[in-house]
Amino acid sequence: MSGMSTELQTEGIAWLKALGLLALTWMTITLLFLPTAQSMVAIWERSETYAHGYVILPIALWLIWRDRRRLAAVETRPDARALIAVVGLLLLWLVAWAGGVLVAEQYALVGLWIAAVWALFGPKLLKAAAFPLFYLLLMVPNGEFLMQPLMGFTADFTVAAVRLVGLPVYREGTFFSLPSGDWSVVETCSGIRYILASLTLGLLYAYLTYRSLGKRIIFAVASIVVPIVANGFRATMIVLIAHYSDMKLALGIDHYIYGWVWFGIVMALMFWVGLIWREDITADASAQPETDQPPTRPRPPIAMAIIFLGVTALAPLWQQWLSRPVPAVTLTAPQPAAGWQMTDSPFNDWLPHWIGMDAKLVQHYMRGADRVLLFVAHYAQQRQDHELINSQNLMVEQEHPRWQNVGQRVFRLEVGGEAYRLLEARLRTPRGERILAWQWNHVKGRNDLHPLLIKIELALERVFGGRDDGTAFVIASPYSDQPAEAARVLRAFLAEMGPVLNRITDRP
Repeated sequence: MSGMSTELQTEGIAWLKALGLLALTWMTITLLFLPTAQSMVAIWERSETYAHGYVILPIALWLIWRDRRRLAAVETRPDARALIAVVGLLLLWLVAWAGGVLVAEQYALVGLWIAAVWALFGPKLLKAAAFPLFYLLLMVPNGEFLMQPLMGFTADFTVAAVRLVGLPVYREGTFFSLPSGDWSVVETCSGIRYILASLTLGLLYAYLTYRSLGKRIIFAVASIVVPIVANGFRATMIVLIAHYSDMKLALGIDHYIYGWVWFGIVMALMFWVGLIWREDITADASAQPETDQPPTRPRPPIAMAIIFLGVTALAPLWQQWLSRPVPAVTLTAPQPAAGWQMTDSPFNDWLPHWIGMDAKLVQHYMRGADRVLLFVAHYAQQRQDHELINSQNLMVEQEHPRWQNVGQRVFRLEVGGEAYRLLEARLRTPRGERILAWQWNHVKGRNDLHPLLIKIELALERVFGGRDDGTAFVIASPYSDQPAEAARVLRAFLAEMGPVLNRITDRP
């Protein structure tokens, strides 16, 4: 017994040394990409939607501690094949940094932590600890791209449900009106907060409660679908409570209280139903933390850790070399043609909400009764919060005090010998002012590229030392009744002024 105890103690010390080296490797990775790590924590701090990020690492560590005996029995050895994944993650990080895609930077950082386990301990341990390691990906604040579709679904669901109970509803986009009052589905109504919380809890619940992969996947999918539908019911209940209480209830803090109470009930029901098929009490030795296999005695893979960190350090060094200033650009309003004239009198106070541009131009034109606003935002170099394609570049900010975006679409238009991919937005104020706005992007002499393609192209250009400048154009015109009135004006302006516009920021 004494010899066995000594052997176990020796193996325990070996594991402590190996895990200490892993912890040191993780800390070094974090320091190499410190701005990326800080950006994650900053988002957790300022947004309740992503505050669950604080608990992901403690949960993952607890899961590993829970399975420590099983994991300690896994054979370990350094695996140089992990360096292939590291190179891919570093390229992803560089392209994301160059394109200002913060969420991809953050995924690359967490991916490097996971790859470090593979490199230092090998694929067997990576597979054995797959769930807690990949659970770390939930640390990344992601989901903003779902907000618009979720807002649209919530508006569709709510309007259909309210009409189903016999109430008349007038709708424009995500704004709708009942006889009792006006409503709008904004970002906080999208349900993204409930979905992320449900997914975080649902994945953990599925891992702890089930053994078969099929049941785990089904419950994980349910943890996404159920809160989406439940959010539609939540929004409908709030509208109906407010309507039948003469707009006295569900409008203040109780609006949010009802939401979280409803979410708590839905989650409790989902977990209760999930217990019907539970497998956590099934005798399955392979799934238990305990094991009859003795622990292995890993050797601290110091050489692999040095190689891993040496390769990883190349990306921040390359980033520093690329972070050189670019010359400033001055935008000059194009001279009018075909009877258009410049004017200093805007037709109203609206301007697009674009951020971080290196140069901006706002100019108004008129021809007879036709009025056009020209807005140009030029980005000489893409970087975080200063990029052509940015989710904060909007025709109208959410919850703007006056203007509302009541509908938009993307379409292609050929005019004046040029092809355009246009984003069209219909804007209004409660007082009845209306605007039709067209927006397009101009990159490397082309103006019909998809935003995602632009993002990728400019990021790759930056990473490999090329030019990554780009320009956003917006033209807008007012109308009183039908948007076709403004569309006619914008089409004429684009046909006659478009070739000049597309050259004001072009460089050889």
